[in-house]
Amino acid sequence: MQNKTILITGCSSGIGYETAKLLKQQGWRVLASCRKQDDVLRLQQEGFECLLLDVNDSTQIKQAFEEIKQKGGLDAVFCNAGYGLPSMVEDVSRKDLQGIFETNVFGVWEVMNYALKIFRQQNHGKIIVTSSILGFAAMPFRGAYNSTKFAVEAMADTLRLELAGSNISVSLIEPGPIQSNFRSNSAKEFEKMDISGSIHQQTYQKNLTYFNTKENKNPFALPPSACAEVCLKILNAKKPKARYMVTLPTKLFWGLKRILPTFIFDMICRKSAG
Repeated sequence: MQNKTILITGCSSGIGYETAKLLKQQGWRVLASCRKQDDVLRLQQEGFECLLLDVNDSTQIKQAFEEIKQKGGLDAVFCNAGYGLPSMVEDVSRKDLQGIFETNVFGVWEVMNYALKIFRQQNHGKIIVTSSILGFAAMPFRGAYNSTKFAVEAMADTLRLELAGSNISVSLIEPGPIQSNFRSNSAKEFEKMDISGSIHQQTYQKNLTYFNTKENKNPFALPPSACAEVCLKILNAKKPKARYMVTLPTKLFWGLKRILPTFIFDMICRKSAG
């Protein structure tokens, strides 16, 4: 019996990398992908089948799926690639916003739709998308990222309705604090912005110290392997759930948003964001 195949985007580190490792150990044929050639070579040296795939590049996406079809098809896709952009809404330019939406939303959308063409033809498949606690609980200093994750949640919810009656599932993984390079990578994206005229300079200085700290001191932070285990759970489930919340804060905030008045929930979100 041939091993089932999954494509995972954003495998250079963190959640994508840990998921690729775990699924490979569990007998899946993992098509890991990275946007940088150096990372592709590194993963290939580690024994992975790795594709060069920048989700901002439609040509690369098309080429990747042509290669996938030639190599025997696909049973699941995990749209994981993405980045953060720590900044106030009023300081995010149209260009900055377009950049993060290209990766976190448009890239997910396009990869998912290419996968759907395969899934529709074979009448089965699983779509898994990395969302966030910030996909339903907006917090200050993260407006652009919040917006992309709210969009991803709406996209997945809509697609789930459209796929009703098919043998194709859509599941969101919603992590809270995870011990990874996500924060430091987000700080690098922030450094590309022009915030010279911002009134929030002191806030930026304070928060960027936090974002540049590699050690995650949040007592509820979990390793990226926690998300990898959830991904495996989804793949093994006959009928996967719509949402899988990872970390205690995600589960807590999901409940609080549904029972608290908005102004109280806003206060909790502000305090949680520091």
